[in-house]
Amino acid sequence: MNIKEKLLPFLSWFPLERKTLRADFVAGATVAMVLIPQSMAYAQLAGLPAYYGLYAAFLPVLIAAMWGSSRQLASGPVAMVSLLTGSALSQFAAPGSEQFIALAILLALMVGVIELVMGVFRLGAIVSFLSHPVIVGFTNAAAIIIALSQFNKLFGVHSARSERFLADIWDVILRLGDTHWPTLAMGMLAMAVIVLLKRHRPAWPGVLVAVALTTLLSWAVDFERNTSAEAAQFSDPQVRNVIDSLTALNSRAAELRGDLAEKDEEIDRVTKAEGRSHPRLISLNADVEFLRLELRAIDAERRVRFAEARRLRFTGITDDAGMPAFRLAGTLPQGAPSDGRRWVIAKIDNGRVQLAGGGEVVGSIPAGLPAPDIPEIKWDTLLKLLPTALVIALVGFMEAISIAKSMATRTKQRIDPNQELIGQGLANIVGSLFQSFPVSGSFSRSAVNLSAGAVTGLSSVIAGAIVLVTLLLFTPLLYHLPQAALAAIIMLAVVNLVNFKAIKHAWQAHRHDGIAAVVTFAATLAFAPHLDNGILIGALLAVVLYLYRTMRPRVAVLGRHGDGTLRDARMFNLPTSEKVIIIRFDGSLFFANVPYFEDAILEQAARHPQARYILVVGDAINELDASGEEMISHLVMRLRESGLTIVFSGLKRQVLSVMESTGLYDRIGTQHFFRTEELALESISRALQDPDFDATLHAQHATRSRSP
Repeated sequence: MNIKEKLLPFLSWFPLERKTLRADFVAGATVAMVLIPQSMAYAQLAGLPAYYGLYAAFLPVLIAAMWGSSRQLASGPVAMVSLLTGSALSQFAAPGSEQFIALAILLALMVGVIELVMGVFRLGAIVSFLSHPVIVGFTNAAAIIIALSQFNKLFGVHSARSERFLADIWDVILRLGDTHWPTLAMGMLAMAVIVLLKRHRPAWPGVLVAVALTTLLSWAVDFERNTSAEAAQFSDPQVRNVIDSLTALNSRAAELRGDLAEKDEEIDRVTKAEGRSHPRLISLNADVEFLRLELRAIDAERRVRFAEARRLRFTGITDDAGMPAFRLAGTLPQGAPSDGRRWVIAKIDNGRVQLAGGGEVVGSIPAGLPAPDIPEIKWDTLLKLLPTALVIALVGFMEAISIAKSMATRTKQRIDPNQELIGQGLANIVGSLFQSFPVSGSFSRSAVNLSAGAVTGLSSVIAGAIVLVTLLLFTPLLYHLPQAALAAIIMLAVVNLVNFKAIKHAWQAHRHDGIAAVVTFAATLAFAPHLDNGILIGALLAVVLYLYRTMRPRVAVLGRHGDGTLRDARMFNLPTSEKVIIIRFDGSLFFANVPYFEDAILEQAARHPQARYILVVGDAINELDASGEEMISHLVMRLRESGLTIVFSGLKRQVLSVMESTGLYDRIGTQHFFRTEELALESISRALQDPDFDATLHAQHATRSRSP
């Protein structure tokens, strides 16, 4: 690959043959049919209005394909990254609010910069810190959380988000008696269409058909049924009190945000004029912290009060003056006339109540392209989002590269992880400038892309172009798309991510891997919605368990086997010599396991008081650090004073180099180093003036083998 193709990798697609162009167009159009509804569903999973998914499905898809290394990887909004985005940002702002959207866009920029820097400096190998068992445990837990998070939308039951995800789900389960049956019917219809078409017509775009069918049905039956009312139109005084309370809380929250904006501007002015050490900044920062604390308390109170309001059910009536009014369901006198609908509070703004009498739909989607804008960058905000950005960058890239590599086994294409990092990084950076949230590679859409016959990344460019046309011309058609249908799409998309067999397999491979997977799974569920805590705990545990294994590597005392080789004496019940101790150390000698190696040598020396030689079989010692070199030096001199000589065999070049550069090789003596253990034993035999000592072991083993 020349320098031009390194800077512009998409040039390798050209020249395009007519056959390739046709295949890429078909694949791109097929992927777009899945991308459009999926991206809207994942935007809502991230806590954003659905149309932000279309913004994330346009430019990021093109950029990732043009600057990545995989020709079939389909990027864009994905379930895992969307869930991480929503769960992390909900700590700082209300989902769907302007502040939440601004944080999501800034997060995309941060993720993109991290991925781009990793790619430019060729740090793709850093993802190895997230071991496979940790990813398996996290993926299973996250898939369950994703599916459960859609229950309220599928059943039409409102549930407020809190710091305890499992408690929120339990609250939804307790309220299943309030299920909105038309909403559940829409969701189940969407599920049935997707599942049946996948089984009987796999070539058809099942997700798109489900979206089109439920949207058309929603429009035909007037599924949404919205209206608005004043507080005075509610006859129950308690309801009016709730509305007045929420109105006051909303007003106070707006005031606090205004005060915070003013304080932030003043801090910027003082910092620019006087520097960061000006005394005025101390009081300003204190004021900001107090305002933020009060705002968090107000937001928490708003969520609780709004959750209470959402659980109320109303019946529409006509009051004595002939004006529409609303009464709590169940309080209407027997036989009194009503509109026969069940109304719930959807929003309260400036004392005006928005009521929903049907199911929830996507609603209005702004037509046209998102306006380019640079995300507002503040130092304290960057620090708050940095841990989440790192986790999303690592998880997103690992997901993308694993998909790309799995497809490369079929296409025989070479995948460059660092180039893929650059592609994903640029996609997130450019996307953030056009109101996108973080994106990554999608397994389901990549599989569709490959099976549809995509040859180059042009298929993703075509998919993005179709999203562009949708944004420009067809957004009004998506107004009546039911939220329950999007919930069904998400739930079915993550079903394949649940794989408990992978956790069992990790346990069977190594107990420590199984422990890491199980702990990651449990921690992710326990800390939800703060999913980054779960994966960080799992990654840390995996590193700790690895260090524990390396601190206590296998040390085997060897004896002569019947086939003439040296093997583990305890495992094969072999005799050992009283004059020569033969030890094999299976691990690198570094600071963490130096004491363990030393103790093993001294223990064997104490058990064999007649021994004169210790042969260390070093074939498995790959490295030696300063701590290991120091320990060997002291151990050799200490044992030499006790009449014991240490002999080494099979040491590798890198280990001998350390010994030579530190002078240890000369201090031990050239005569005590051998290429193989057999040469070492021959030399020891001559030094002991007992050529039969090794043959004695053969005889002892033969005698033991013949004994009943």
